Amino acid sequence: MALGAIALIIGGTLFLYSHLAMQDAREPPQAPTPIPLIGHLIGLARSKFNYHVQLSHEISSPIFTIKMLGQKMYVVTNLDLVQAIQKLPKVLAFSPIAAKFASQACGSSTEAHDILMKNVNGDEGNWGLSMESHEAMRTALKPGAALDDMNRLMMQNIAASLDDLTVGIGQTVEIRLSEWVRDSVTAATTNSVYGPQSPFKERDVANAFWEFENDLMSILVGIMPSFRARRGIAGRATVAKAFEKYFLAEAHEQASMLAQVRYETSFKNGIPVEDIARYEVGGALALLVNTAPAAFWMLLLIYAHPGLLEDIREEVGSIMTQTSDSSGITRHIDITSLKSTCRLLTSTFQEVLRYRSMGTSVRQVMEDTLLEGQWLLKKDSMIQMPSRVMHSDSSLWGHDVDEFNPRRFLKVTGQPTSSGKAPPAAAFRAFGGGSTLCPGRHFATNEILTVVTMFVMRYDMVPQSGQWTLPTVQKTNVAAVVMEPDTDIEVLVSRRKGYEKDDWSFGLRTSDDVFAVVAEDRAK
Repeated sequence: MALGAIALIIGGTLFLYSHLAMQDAREPPQAPTPIPLIGHLIGLARSKFNYHVQLSHEISSPIFTIKMLGQKMYVVTNLDLVQAIQKLPKVLAFSPIAAKFASQACGSSTEAHDILMKNVNGDEGNWGLSMESHEAMRTALKPGAALDDMNRLMMQNIAASLDDLTVGIGQTVEIRLSEWVRDSVTAATTNSVYGPQSPFKERDVANAFWEFENDLMSILVGIMPSFRARRGIAGRATVAKAFEKYFLAEAHEQASMLAQVRYETSFKNGIPVEDIARYEVGGALALLVNTAPAAFWMLLLIYAHPGLLEDIREEVGSIMTQTSDSSGITRHIDITSLKSTCRLLTSTFQEVLRYRSMGTSVRQVMEDTLLEGQWLLKKDSMIQMPSRVMHSDSSLWGHDVDEFNPRRFLKVTGQPTSSGKAPPAAAFRAFGGGSTLCPGRHFATNEILTVVTMFVMRYDMVPQSGQWTLPTVQKTNVAAVVMEPDTDIEVLVSRRKGYEKDDWSFGLRTSDDVFAVVAEDRAK
C-alpha cells in the first residue's frame, strides 16, 4: 500500500507538471526556475516582495509566466500593459478573487460564501453582495460629509494619544515607535468607524486582531493552518464574536455611515449575523493593516532624513495661526489645508508609499483574452501586477529610484527620470488602480497626514541608541501592502523646543475637495 501511495503521488506530480508545461506560443514567456513546480515558491519565500523585481531584471519581456503548485500566473511589469488590463475589468476580474479571499481569511460559512459568489463579477448587472458592498463603501468613503465625520472623530482620538506623550518641560518619555503608532491608529480608526461601542475598545479584542493579522498568510496558504496558525485563528474568532455582540446590540446604528452600510448590505442579501461579524473582521483588516506601518515609516523618515523635519515644520507653520490670552499661547492648524498648501508634506507622504509599499494587484482571467493583440492570457489563470516592480523602475523614477527622495513628487524640484521627464502619474501604484482603486484611500491619507503633522509640530524625537537606523523588513507579511518593520525602534519624545509652554488646536473644515494622490483622482 505504501508503494502504491508513493506511485500515485509521483504519477500525480508528473501529470500536474506535464499539464502545466503545456504553453501556447502566444502566451507570455515562462520565467526560468531550476526546480520545477516549487522553484518559484522557494524564490518567493526567500526574497518575498523583491522576488518579482529580481525576475523583472532577468527577463526582458514586459509580461511573463510563472507556475506554482498547479496555478499559472502572468506577472506584468510594464505600466502600459497594467493600464490595458485595468480597462478590461469583466474579463480580467478582481471581484472573484476578493470574494474567495474574504471567505477564506474571515472563516465564513459555506452559506455566506455562496451568497457572496452570486453575480460576483457583476456580469448580470449591479446587484448581489459583492457589487453592492463595493458601491456602498465607495459612497461612504468618498470626500464629503460622511468622511468628514469620520475624520473629525479620528483627529480627536489622535490628539488624545498625543496628549499622553506630553510630559513636563525638559522631561522625556520613552516609547516604542511602531507600537505607539499601531495602538494610536487602531484606536483612532476603529472609534471613528465603529462608534462609541466599538469592539476594539476592549484591549483583548485589539490584541486578538493583531494575532490574527500576524498569522494571516498561514491561514490563507499555509500547511495545516489549524495547527500552525492556531493563535491567529483563535484571535479571529475572538474578534468575530465581539462583532457579533456589537451587531446584535445594534451598536452600528450609532457608528459611521461606513459601518452602517456594510451591515445593511450584508443583511439585505441574507447573510446571517454571525457571518456579517466574520466578514467585518476582514473589513477591519482593510482599515488597519497598512495605515499604521505607513504612518510609522513617514514619522521615522522625516526625523531621520537630514533637514526634512525643519523644512516640513516651516511649511506647516506657514498655515498655522495663534491666539493669546492670560493662560498663554494656543497654536491653531487647519488639517484641511495641509493637502492643498503643504506640498513638501504631501510629496513626502507619496514618496514614503512608493519607497515602502509592496502590494500586488491581482486579476483572474475569466476567458481566453488576447491582451493588446499580442499576449494570450488563458482562462482561469491569474494576473499579478506588483507595485514594487513599478516603484523600482529607474526608467520611470530616475537614477535614485532606490533612495528615499522626499521631494520626488514636487513638480518643480523633483528628480527627473532617465528620460528627463517627470514620472507618469499612473506609475504611483500604492492604492492600486482602475475600477478596483482602494476606496479607503482618502481616509487613510487624512489619517496618516494627521498623525504625522500633529506629532512633528508638537514633539521632538531622538533615537535612544543615539543614531537613526531603518529596521529591516524581511518578516513582512506577504499579504500586506506596506512593509512592516522586523524590529521596533525605541525613541525619546519631548515637547518641541521653543514651544514647550504652548497649547495646540487642530481643526477640520467641511470639504468635498479631492487630494489627487493617484492618477484616477486627477481625472475627476
